[in-house]
Amino acid sequence: MRADRLFTSLGGLENFRDHFRLDLPPWLWVDEIAKLFSEKWPLRLDGFVRIAPGVHAHGTATIAPTAIFLGPALIGENCEIRHGALIRGNVLLGAHCVVGNSCEIKNSLLLDGAQVPHFNYVGDSILGAGSHLGAGAVIANLRLDRQPVKLHMPEGTIPTGKRKFGALLGDGAQVGCNGVLQPGSILEPGAIVLPCTARGGYIPVSKSEFSGYAHQ
Repeated sequence: MRADRLFTSLGGLENFRDHFRLDLPPWLWVDEIAKLFSEKWPLRLDGFVRIAPGVHAHGTATIAPTAIFLGPALIGENCEIRHGALIRGNVLLGAHCVVGNSCEIKNSLLLDGAQVPHFNYVGDSILGAGSHLGAGAVIANLRLDRQPVKLHMPEGTIPTGKRKFGALLGDGAQVGCNGVLQPGSILEPGAIVLPCTARGGYIPVSKSEFSGYAHQ
């Protein structure tokens, strides 16, 4: 599966297209985040300022004074980092992203307009443009048995070889309040996980599930 099956473009992170190629399998992007920050690359992006050791934010970003940053991280244009957020290293945010109250993000990439607004955890994951986690929704990145994470795709099982791996959310995918994504989850663009449910594996768009929920 190519990354362009889940993501249309890199948007505000287009400068890093050599690391996050749309013709590669999207699960390889997770490894590229740390590789990018490990390079001794100068910050050539206009309008970015250093706000903490190893952390740069665009001048249009809104950042609460109570947010905590453990670099490296890059915060894109018009992002909003709210009270008590923890940016815990190897984090890339595109434009117009939201990281909200008491949310923790580590080793993850959020494309333009992705929202993690209330009491969320995101680790070792890629969130597509316009994707959204409801309040309390979390992305688990470690199996209870500590075994390497496998991706269960329609075409077969793919071993990642990684002990920690979260989820890949396609553009516009949503997880309802207090939902849980199991390690190795993949959501198609526009896919929906209902509130208070735990899902794993490959999650396609399900209009029947959504329409049933909408009429409850």
